[in-house]
Parts: sequence; C-alpha cells; structure tokens
Amino acid sequence: MALFDKLFAARRKFDAPESRLPEERQAIVAGSDIAHEAAHMLRAPTALMQLSEAEALTVVGFMRPRLFHNGTTFIHQGDARDTGFMVLVLDGEVTVESISVSRTEAVTLRVLGPGSLIGEMALVDGAARSASCTASTDVRCAVLTRDALETLIREQPATGAKLMTAVAQRLSERLRESGDKLRLYIQMVQAMQEEIDRLLPED
Repeated sequence: MALFDKLFAARRKFDAPESRLPEERQAIVAGSDIAHEAAHMLRAPTALMQLSEAEALTVVGFMRPRLFHNGTTFIHQGDARDTGFMVLVLDGEVTVESISVSRTEAVTLRVLGPGSLIGEMALVDGAARSASCTASTDVRCAVLTRDALETLIREQPATGAKLMTAVAQRLSERLRESGDKLRLYIQMVQAMQEEIDRLLPED
C-alpha cells in the first residue's frame, strides 16, 4: 500500500489533479516511477497504444489513484448518472458482467487485468453504462474524470485531440468486433435452422 500511496507523488485525499498548475503536474509525474509505469500501461494494446510516451505521461498527470476492494462494483450497468470517468487498471482483476433482457442473472463477458481501460465509452458519450464492473481482487487503478479530461483538452489541445482520437479508434475496433460476432451468430442460427429442417419429416 505504501508504494500505491506514492502514485504520481503524494496527493491529498481529495486533491483533484485538474486543479493543479501545469508545471506542478509535470513535476509530479516526472519524479514518479509509478506514474511512468501507469503511462506504459496506458500505451498497452489493451488501452491506447496510439499515444506516445510523452502524451501518455501528460494524460497520467490528470489521473487520480484509486483503490477498489475485492467485491466492489464500481460501474453499474444501466447507470446514466455516474458516467463521468474511465479507469486504467494498474494491478488486480476486474470482472465485466451484463444482464440481457431475457435473463435475470448476470453473464460474465470478460475478466480484465493490468493495462485494461474501462468505461471510456460512457466518458465520451455520457450514455448509460453498458455493463457492470466488479473488482474480483483488490484493484489499484488510475481514474480520468470528465472534468480532468476537459482541463486536459483546454491546456494541452494537441494531446487532448490525440487522446480522443485513440479512444475513438478503440471504440471503432470494439464495434467491428461486435459486428463480426453478430455475423457469426447469424450464420450459426441459419446452419442450425437448416439442420432442423433437414431432420424434421416433410408433411
């Protein structure tokens, strides 16, 4: 815990990074090994690999360290109010679950580990959360709020634009993956229907 407390240098419990002076944020991340590790994770294939190291460090300067204890659900499916943040997992695992219209129990969609980015869709569009996220271990992470994002875009427009482009590309890739899965599902349904038609006797 002591190492985590030093994330991005010592911060007061309710200190918002967007309230700091730009040179103060820069000095904090420059002197923190953990901030550099967070920037490295932000550039992972599971996050925003389009960012340069310098751009990732700038973004990390606007993020807040958070700890979610095992069993804590920090994003709730359908929540349209608490949408103003995204999470970069630094340590631990997060279970992503969803409840469809035809089910009463949640279905596990995936388990995410260090380097994973969570909640970026709602941060961008402000719409309701599409799934629930629960810490399946103690999870240490870095959080970017909408207020911090707006300050980043205002103070560092080039980095802000690069960040938003990277997030948009990530969302586009996820949409394409969903389209591929939907086409595969349709093909499976058609194949099953053809097999049923073949097995059933004709009138």
